[in-house]
Amino acid sequence: MSALKELIEGLFIGFSTTVGVISTYQTLVSCAGLFRKNEAITTEPKKTFAVLIAAHNESAVIGPLIENLKKLDYPREMYDIFVICDNCTDNTAEIVRQHGVYACERFDTSKRGKGYGIEWMLENLWAMPRQYDAVVMFDADNLVEKNFLMAMNDRLCKGARVIQAYLDSKNPFDSWITLSYAVTYWFTNRMWQLARHNLGLPNTLGGTGLCIESDLLKEMGWGATSLTEDLEFATRCIERGIYPTWCHDTKVYDEKPIDLKSSMRQRLRWMQGHYDVAGRYIGSVVKNGVKQRRIGMFDSAFYLFQPMYVLIVSLMSLLFIGRFFEWGTFNTVSYLPDWAVYGSTALFYLLPVLALFLEKVPLRGYLGLLLLPIFFLTWLPIFIYAFFTKNNQEWSHTVHTRSIRIEEMQ
Repeated sequence: MSALKELIEGLFIGFSTTVGVISTYQTLVSCAGLFRKNEAITTEPKKTFAVLIAAHNESAVIGPLIENLKKLDYPREMYDIFVICDNCTDNTAEIVRQHGVYACERFDTSKRGKGYGIEWMLENLWAMPRQYDAVVMFDADNLVEKNFLMAMNDRLCKGARVIQAYLDSKNPFDSWITLSYAVTYWFTNRMWQLARHNLGLPNTLGGTGLCIESDLLKEMGWGATSLTEDLEFATRCIERGIYPTWCHDTKVYDEKPIDLKSSMRQRLRWMQGHYDVAGRYIGSVVKNGVKQRRIGMFDSAFYLFQPMYVLIVSLMSLLFIGRFFEWGTFNTVSYLPDWAVYGSTALFYLLPVLALFLEKVPLRGYLGLLLLPIFFLTWLPIFIYAFFTKNNQEWSHTVHTRSIRIEEMQ
């Protein structure tokens, strides 16, 4: 029994040390999101854009997005809109043509998924007579602020090569699930994305609302066909020393699943893709970080490690419970000064509140903070199941139905 007790003791110390180091690092980095640099959009329109919309049976939502994109505050002759009608069995392509933009139909059931659709579209795009300075990518359920291309043009002209826009929710108050998503995104936008941008660390790509320099795409190739094509492409960029950057000055609104079942299916796909990409790239990212002495690469590896970190926290909690009941009351922080314990705990709970305040979220949005512990619990079975099914690369479609126009969002 003593040997088992020593093993559990050792595991607990190892896990708690890992959790402490990672949590401290993330908390300190998040504090950089408390301020925002002045990055005014000052550049006149210079860049041309190919605007790609990934769509699979999106007849319910594609119309409002096309109408939205045709009215952006950017010279209409400097961008073209291409809708990737990927294995559609509805009238998505017909609606696209009625709106006067390019309907690019693809039928290949052996290569299903957004990543394959984008790769196919880019191959066709490079063969066209007209070439573009940059490619912008959206999902069919999105809505976009009118200054989007002006903001991307500005960042490109100032040297950025891969840019992620602010990701917001199109339907935050439809259900407790959508509100939980929204709060998570509001916090992440401020305390993860903006914080890292302020510190010069690489940002993550969110699958939509991103802009990529065409020359970089031609040089690297898309090559991102996993379930999380955004994470895969971003990691490949970071591996090369090209850091995706953040644009806090323009928003993309994304539709979130309303019910728990659809939400868990979507998040399972995300996590399966995350584990897959982490397994293939985390070693090379760390190796390059050591060779080039670039902290940004280590930070990217830290992000790839995030799901494992959550599993460690969960396992450590179970060990703590077992330890508590077997050996009586146990104070895990007895060797730490009180100010460090209470200060870090207070900051941990305060940062989400500050994020919502700084992002000027409506008061009812703060109710989502009370829902986050419940929402987090729904993640745990996803993290565990995804770990054991990470080799499953079968793409699943999230159905979108909220046909909202940008004027309603504003």
